[in-house]
Amino acid sequence: MKSKNNIINVLVVDDSAFMRRVISDMIHNEEDLEVVKVARNGEQALEYIEKYAPDVVTLDIEMPILDGIETLKRIKFLSRPPTVIMLSSFTQKGSQETLKALELGAVDFISKPSGPISLDIKSVQNGLTDKIRAAYHAKTENTYKTANEQKLDTITDVSNKKVGGNEFVLVIGSSTGGPRALQEVIPKLPKDIPGCVLVVQHMPVGFTKLMGERLDKLSSLTVKEAQDGEPLMRGRVYIAPGDYHMSVSERTAFTDNSSLSRWQIKIDDSPPVKGLRPCVDTLFESVSKMQKVDLFGVILTGMGNDGARGVKRLKRNGAYIIVEDESSCIVFGMPKAAINTGVVDEIIPLPDIAPRILKLLI
Repeated sequence: MKSKNNIINVLVVDDSAFMRRVISDMIHNEEDLEVVKVARNGEQALEYIEKYAPDVVTLDIEMPILDGIETLKRIKFLSRPPTVIMLSSFTQKGSQETLKALELGAVDFISKPSGPISLDIKSVQNGLTDKIRAAYHAKTENTYKTANEQKLDTITDVSNKKVGGNEFVLVIGSSTGGPRALQEVIPKLPKDIPGCVLVVQHMPVGFTKLMGERLDKLSSLTVKEAQDGEPLMRGRVYIAPGDYHMSVSERTAFTDNSSLSRWQIKIDDSPPVKGLRPCVDTLFESVSKMQKVDLFGVILTGMGNDGARGVKRLKRNGAYIIVEDESSCIVFGMPKAAINTGVVDEIIPLPDIAPRILKLLI
């Protein structure tokens, strides 16, 4: 149940009194946000969720008594589960736990500054408050629905399906809710596909590498964080590294007749586009220039409008555009913006996207 008077009620959960104060101050500075309570650990958080019914919870991962992961596992069983944003450290363990939290139902996460005291509040305030607003509008019924609970309407197992046809490039853009959405698409593509997949998921440094490793374990395709200068190869999935733009450029020299191998990955740290790096539009626009390959563009769940300009460019070069249906989205912002361009070919629920792509390829 949402708050009255357009005020978003937030519960702040962190074992650090300093962080509780900092996060609360960030939220208090916003007219439409209000901290209803702060909690020191997971047990206290569960008690306060039942008592105060917050709309959104900011949840620290590493806490005594009951940590963020265990707390999140219990939240989904409460009578009125709120949406959750995780507070994560930049450590390897923190990054791994964050990805686990996203799989368990957290809508998004915000990275804590690396310094224990040297906290640049403005560097995270806008990101946090925007994510709280997005979490408020997220669909709770989709948030806590794990991938294996969703059923395909048509093909139940396509990962071993034989695929022929022309070489192709599939580009995917996603943001809020994207890591779990990608697990519904990438692992369902067979290893013998005559093309490659390029993915931009809005994430900071470090997290994209771990996400790629996780998807690689789940997939028959080879999934990896992309590197500058590597040629496009069949059966590969390239994830844009956090805080870098990914695009493609034509190679000056190549030895085989593959249309894919004429192109290579370009990774750069040019200025953010609309505050985003990596940016979906940057990737899509570069791929739209490719010739002699079939092009497919997919926009998955996410807030904002990144990808809308890119799908128009792709469409001009004959790409087939698929957008995730609102019914399965965590946040419908990016898909809606793409739909509003008028160039989208199909709008379908997440579980049906991979089977549909394969049908188009066969």
